[in-house]
Amino acid sequence: MLLCPGVGSGPESWPSLTDRGGLLSWYMRGTMGSDRPVDERNISLDDHVADAIAVLDEAGIERCVVMGWSMGVTIAAELALRHPERVAGLLLVAGAPGDSFDAMLPLVPKSVRRFVGLTGTRLLQQAGPVLDKVLHRIPVTDATTFLLRHSGVIKPSSDPAAVGQAVRRFLQHDWRWYFTLALALGGTPRQDLAPIVCPVTLLAGRDDVLATTESMSGPVGALPQARLRVLPCSHYLPLEAPEVVSAELDLLLDRVRSVDFATAEKLTSGSRPRT
Repeated sequence: MLLCPGVGSGPESWPSLTDRGGLLSWYMRGTMGSDRPVDERNISLDDHVADAIAVLDEAGIERCVVMGWSMGVTIAAELALRHPERVAGLLLVAGAPGDSFDAMLPLVPKSVRRFVGLTGTRLLQQAGPVLDKVLHRIPVTDATTFLLRHSGVIKPSSDPAAVGQAVRRFLQHDWRWYFTLALALGGTPRQDLAPIVCPVTLLAGRDDVLATTESMSGPVGALPQARLRVLPCSHYLPLEAPEVVSAELDLLLDRVRSVDFATAEKLTSGSRPRT
């Protein structure tokens, strides 16, 4: 399994998967100890897809199930579009396939969502040095984790220890660079997923303010093997419903095996001589 991360996140945001074997992932360029590119413009969707392929090649994996969370959904979807032979199935969680800024802020009129999202992110990018001074000094204790889980940002159904582990690293970002990454990847146009024929599962958060259910379901509604499940979660669905994520991944793996078996049977029967 390959996890395409959201901006500035990684496997620690998926507590139900970190103990499973066969999980591959990486940290986006310049985050979580990953080197920043010499040319800081090299953070486009092309670059993220190249990193995903590099991870698979390094591990000697020809084909696997690919997962994506948040803006990582855009990377996972693009990987399936460009390299369908490498992707056996897709698990897309709390993220729209491209045009991320148009997908957020469900309470804002749709006609201005992209403008509001882009403007807000650019302002946060400029405020990066100030955010560094504040967020880098916040201690992650039981008290702060409790407050976070009851603030509406992350729901109380999440495990305090898992939230603490994820938040502790997340707060240490170079925040100007973080929002630079978000602007570069979030500006990807909406992707046409029609060519995708592998099994696809979408997990959407009913209360997600960064990726509406509509923005996720619309691009995959006509796909022949798409499954959508809407959960009473926020954008941090992998932390809030880890058992569901694990169960849906198992179901997706079963669907992939069934498709592979049926394909092999068809090829075998097609090669038999007629009598």
